[in-house]
Amino acid sequence: MCTFKKTTSHRHDRYTIISLVMLAASPLAIEASHASPLALPSPLVFEAGPLGTLHAQGVASGYGIWQDKIFAGSGNPGNKHASTDISNGMLIIQKNAGLLQFYLQAGVYNVTTLGANYASTTAFTQHTFGALPVGYVEIAPTDSFNIQIGKLYTLIGAEYTYSYQNWNIERGLLWGQENAVNKGIQANYTTGPVTASLSWNDGFYSNRFNWVTGLLTWAVNKQNSVFFQGGGNLGQTDYAYATLATTPLQNNESIFDIGYTYSGDSLSITPYVQYTRVPASAIQALGAGTKTTRTFGAALLANYSLTDQFSLAGRVEYISNSGTVTDGAANLTGFGPGSHAWSLTATPTYQNGGFFARAELSYVTASSPSGYGFSGQTIDPASGSALGRTQLRGMVETGFMF
Repeated sequence: MCTFKKTTSHRHDRYTIISLVMLAASPLAIEASHASPLALPSPLVFEAGPLGTLHAQGVASGYGIWQDKIFAGSGNPGNKHASTDISNGMLIIQKNAGLLQFYLQAGVYNVTTLGANYASTTAFTQHTFGALPVGYVEIAPTDSFNIQIGKLYTLIGAEYTYSYQNWNIERGLLWGQENAVNKGIQANYTTGPVTASLSWNDGFYSNRFNWVTGLLTWAVNKQNSVFFQGGGNLGQTDYAYATLATTPLQNNESIFDIGYTYSGDSLSITPYVQYTRVPASAIQALGAGTKTTRTFGAALLANYSLTDQFSLAGRVEYISNSGTVTDGAANLTGFGPGSHAWSLTATPTYQNGGFFARAELSYVTASSPSGYGFSGQTIDPASGSALGRTQLRGMVETGFMF
């Protein structure tokens, strides 16, 4: 799923929700706030002729993963008990002053999600948002209002697209119902303690512009805020434009999140609830069932700074999928119709200047109907039998930010 220059530049609007820094100097200041355990160093500032003053930053990191249960499919990292890859290899260049501004983020990246299969970094980059995952032009006539056009971060959710932006290395269960990047146009406005954004876009990167999303955040005071996010497909989309980004069922949903954030000197907490609905007409058109299907989820994210260099993040989640395996409901969560899933995640982090290292332990358990569990792909390599009820993962990630 922010605070930015002029409150909305680099639309990680979800950072507005967590950090409460309502007037950051630039998009990169988001990562420097205490809302994130990974603080990007100050940007390199340079003159670029007719483009004016530009800011540049970057991140280079890799990860290792171990899981007790594996996923089917040859040549896929998810079918191994252990694997390593690049998590972030990105360069960010932006112009954040004047009437006409821009933001460019280029490179390779990967996203791992609890209880779900995952691809190699090369495949993930190629089959999601490409080598320029985020890039937009911004027209900023005032400090309180701007319009952004291009490839934008979503307004939905309380977790962000890339691992270096998050308290945890992996994204959680609720992330699976949320989009990450979309193409479109977005208007952002701030007045006093209220920030509002409205976007017309292509939802789950479908290249069909029939989605509308919005975000409303009220900063009650310096430490407390409440937020509401919502959006949905105004029509129907029956295909996948990007094979890993355009999940067809979710691309036809309506989604709503509501939550609260406390952001203190050492402790930050964000509880929120999520509701989604996919209509029967879209489910039938996709051949995924016959009945309108819903999910309900709740999550609590927290981060505690032990010292200036050490922090500990935690996350607990619950998500349910309506229906049963016999009533025509769709499988929206990967755990099957009528399923319920829980997750626990703990992530200690160390950062010293531009260097960081962190470890993570996560556990997912699901009450799934027969034949489902972890997208129906979890297998015992010895017997070939399904084992999709629980999964334990350990991860490490380390790298440099500059």
